[in-house]
Amino acid sequence: MSVQVVAAKMAEVELKDVPSKELATVSPVTPKAEEQAVIKNEPNTAVTSSVSPTSESTPKGDPCPLTASPNPVKMPQASAMKRTDPQQNGGESFVNRDGTVAEAPRMKKIQFADQKQEFNKRPTKIGRRSLSRSISQSSTDSYSSAASYTDSSDDETSPRDKQQKNSKGSGDFCIKNIKQADFGRREIEIAEQEMPALMALRKRAQGEKPLAGAKVVGCTHITAQTAVLMETLAALGAQCRWAACNIYSTQNEVAAALAEGGFSVFAWKGESEDDFWWCIDRCVNVEGWQPNMILDDGGDLTHWIYKKYPNMFKKIKGIVEESVTGVHRLYQLSKAGKLCVPAMNVNDSVTKQKFDNLYCCRESILDGLKRTTDVMFGGKQVVVCGYGEVGKGCCAALKAMGSIVYVTEIDPICALQACMDGFRLVKLNEVIRQVDIVITCTGNKNVVVREYLDRMKNGCIVCNMGHSNTEIDVASLRTPELTWERVRSQVDHVIWPDGKRIVLLAEGRLLNLSCSTVPTFVLSITATTQALALIELYNAPEGRYKQDVYLLPKKMDEYVASLHLPTFDAHLTELTDEQAKYLGLNKNGPFKPNYYR
Repeated sequence: MSVQVVAAKMAEVELKDVPSKELATVSPVTPKAEEQAVIKNEPNTAVTSSVSPTSESTPKGDPCPLTASPNPVKMPQASAMKRTDPQQNGGESFVNRDGTVAEAPRMKKIQFADQKQEFNKRPTKIGRRSLSRSISQSSTDSYSSAASYTDSSDDETSPRDKQQKNSKGSGDFCIKNIKQADFGRREIEIAEQEMPALMALRKRAQGEKPLAGAKVVGCTHITAQTAVLMETLAALGAQCRWAACNIYSTQNEVAAALAEGGFSVFAWKGESEDDFWWCIDRCVNVEGWQPNMILDDGGDLTHWIYKKYPNMFKKIKGIVEESVTGVHRLYQLSKAGKLCVPAMNVNDSVTKQKFDNLYCCRESILDGLKRTTDVMFGGKQVVVCGYGEVGKGCCAALKAMGSIVYVTEIDPICALQACMDGFRLVKLNEVIRQVDIVITCTGNKNVVVREYLDRMKNGCIVCNMGHSNTEIDVASLRTPELTWERVRSQVDHVIWPDGKRIVLLAEGRLLNLSCSTVPTFVLSITATTQALALIELYNAPEGRYKQDVYLLPKKMDEYVASLHLPTFDAHLTELTDEQAKYLGLNKNGPFKPNYYR
């Protein structure tokens, strides 16, 4: 039986053809004694009940078990007239077609003692804060990176203040919670299934141990995919110490799994700027251990060693750099004659450019925006700053979802590509007032400055897909006249004095790895490229590489691609001897010149 009790203001019940003497016997609701219902007669309140024809009894556990009268109450026709008797304190009666007058039932208010008691227990100030936090926290868990268990922890103690040890008794790490190791191990195992090339490389080369004696210090995003790379490097003979290149992208459970596995990891999600540099220093500055290889993403690790421990470069054989920002820094050092060791530019390798930057961002831009804002893309006006490989991926995804996409670009070649791909090329100040979403992916600084932020429309979403957090001038928003309001994990409302607000994601840091995940398969391509670059630099004979920045040899690029083809059951066509001679190529490659991108 379904019974709905409405204790609302003046809900009127009109009855027809019901004798007044029967009204006294009709009981719309009969509360049981055990409910301890307190019934008060009030003229301006009413009770309405509806009885399901298919129900015979109240379900056990119904919080409000009521019984309805077996005699159904007949509702009046629309022509019945209502009359109010002023001498009965607002009581009402109804005049039927035949002229008879029927009294309306007394209005009753039902209030249950247990409910009254519960609702009178108003939370204290602390209780309200706790309740608000728990609701907010539960709502953000599904938006955290890789369904991370990071945000479900109530422990606000800084990992730097904790003393943790893994099951083997080692404490050479600093992470959020070592107890999350089992969860992290499951995520790593899932990632392994989507990283066929790394697993193949691990299987083929672990007998030879090409990285035996290598001491690799790394600064990258610490995710399940990075964990597969680190464990592959260890299987190939390397010792590893690792820090995070982004304060928001670390998956705490993965870091725990790595620490449990014996890796020296110093990272957790939500580091402060001071924590960030402290973690890098802990990786580098350790007694009895000095790195001889660097794997960097963004150039921060290289910069720190160059600034604090320049003598370490005497034993370092090479640097492998993955990002646009880091490569730019390396070229600056090389141009100034300050680059002390050979460096491999992985970012500009074909497999990184054409796969990670393009295909990865094409999928992860939508994932990041959806998880943080639940935005509908169809019909939205979006401006994408930069039409490199990252920008191309973002634009393609947004266009496919029905967005109206504008592009800003400084390079006439990339600008022409944008035009021929069907996008309108504009200056940012021409569209900043009308767009719904602003996405930066240039690798530059001060692309979106305070002037543009002031002119944005109310509710505009602002985010960054470049590696560095310098593209959006977030520092200019930390002023007394603006209010910051945390909405979800990695989502802030910045509110102007007139009430206008913008939605800032990840405080201007990398959106996809801060707010969502990236496709594991495409990261397998990049990780395999990094592993091969480390092997190449570490084993290269002295003199092959000078103190300069090099591109990954095309032969290695093609090898990385070939390792991923079996996943698609793909079959390469082989050149005949005559065809190879005609093209001037080796039948086994490389098939592109070194300058090809």
